[in-house]
Amino acid sequence: MRKVADCRDFPSETQCSLAISGEEDEVVRAATEHAVSVHGHEDSPELREQVRSLLKDEVPQHA
Repeated sequence: MRKVADCRDFPSETQCSLAISGEEDEVVRAATEHAVSVHGHEDSPELREQVRSLLKDEVPQHA
């Protein structure tokens, strides 16, 4: 099942609305890079585990 990381789930000064979805490892990598480059976090194993723990299952969209 695809996973989603959504910045809207976390209050921020920038009002970031980015949502990233894909396979779990892809989302963790992309969301960590985003957290570092946009939100000023430091890349670390702890950050990656925090990102992983906050992922949600993607809700399938029906036509």
